[in-house]
Amino acid sequence: MRRICLTLPTNRACAATITAVHEEAAYAAEHFDVEVHLLILDSADEPNRAQHASAVRELTPVEGVLVHHLDEARQRDFLQRVIERAGLGKPDLMLDLMLPSDVSYGACTNRAFLIASALGCHSVHRRDSDSSYQILDGEPVFPIHHELLSLGKRAVDAVPDVTRTRLDPADIHKPVAMVGSSFVGELSVDIGEIRDLDPEIYYEVVGLWADAGTPPEERRELVEDSFVGAGTDPFTHDESTLGAPDIWRVDMCNIGLDREVYERVPLPPATSTIGSDYFLLHLVRDATLPGVVHNRNIVNHYTPERRTGPGFTAYQLRFTKFLLSMLYLYPVYTAMEEARGALLDEQYHVRAATIAGLAADSAGADRTENLRRLEVLDRCYRQLGGKYAEFADHLVPLRERLLDEAQADIEDFALLIEAWGPLVTASRAEAPVRGVDDA
Repeated sequence: MRRICLTLPTNRACAATITAVHEEAAYAAEHFDVEVHLLILDSADEPNRAQHASAVRELTPVEGVLVHHLDEARQRDFLQRVIERAGLGKPDLMLDLMLPSDVSYGACTNRAFLIASALGCHSVHRRDSDSSYQILDGEPVFPIHHELLSLGKRAVDAVPDVTRTRLDPADIHKPVAMVGSSFVGELSVDIGEIRDLDPEIYYEVVGLWADAGTPPEERRELVEDSFVGAGTDPFTHDESTLGAPDIWRVDMCNIGLDREVYERVPLPPATSTIGSDYFLLHLVRDATLPGVVHNRNIVNHYTPERRTGPGFTAYQLRFTKFLLSMLYLYPVYTAMEEARGALLDEQYHVRAATIAGLAADSAGADRTENLRRLEVLDRCYRQLGGKYAEFADHLVPLRERLLDEAQADIEDFALLIEAWGPLVTASRAEAPVRGVDDA
């Protein structure tokens, strides 16, 4: 029986989501020959953690489903043991990259990857706390159905279980490395208010994440495709496509990854940066590993704290850092696209050292483009006025620090890739994880 990890990272109240994701775990155990490890990585404050623990205790036990609820203290204990076993230099830095004090979308998923390795899982399936499932005929529509039909199989063996195939013949014997879908509902990035206030400013701001030198028409197409997911159409029937994955149609709240990907290369551990957890989508596509994109879209919704006061400031800062991160990520993406199948060895394993080298090389990028991004953002937010103008004022004294952090983030990513192999090996040796269960 194959073990899988269905993970829910959270830093907010989400007791109802825990119950819903447990139902998806039960569905997987009932319909597939798998043992499901439901892993809740809890960085919420103490009152909300207590509610989550209560929700976990109230779950109806299901054969084939094991629930693990880890607060940050337990996560830290596990990571410290793994880092010590791995024998890495700068252990304090490694711990900070894996469990930083600030929000990190990449780091929380990296922790899930290592714990999944410790639990002996073959795949990780991620959901988010600010999302829910669509309903068809009174029943939730679970993405894990498609994920378990194909993930880890040779592409040629996955053909019978998909609607259509767009495989390059050269890729038929490679493993299906990723299965994912998108979302319906609100934009994945909470900037819809900018679009409502001024569509042209929205175009200019969102266009900042395009690569420097992108022609205006391509930039506009990028803006129109950005953060919109699958729109608002409800689910009515299954559709799935096997081949080079269209990563514009995959969201990290709705993804399954095979261990042959995440045990080779981690996600960027950048803090306070939205989008830092999407790197492996690019890697799967550019390395010519097959994927399946389906239409069991998750429902995305927002939590109110990101729209007012400190929550608004924190979220807009994460968006700003996302824009600045592109200066360093685009050279890596471009080099991966050019390398394509050369990113794999003869056994179809990703050449992690190559990716680390690309990340390290990009750290020397000229900062002029990021200075321009900050200037455009300042001008646009001041034109919007109100809380956006106040955020522009907040950003001014932070500029130099943010420029330094963007460069340091890619340097840290290169270091973590180099350390990742020993960390994964050490994680496997730490299984079973002490104190992992809180049910």
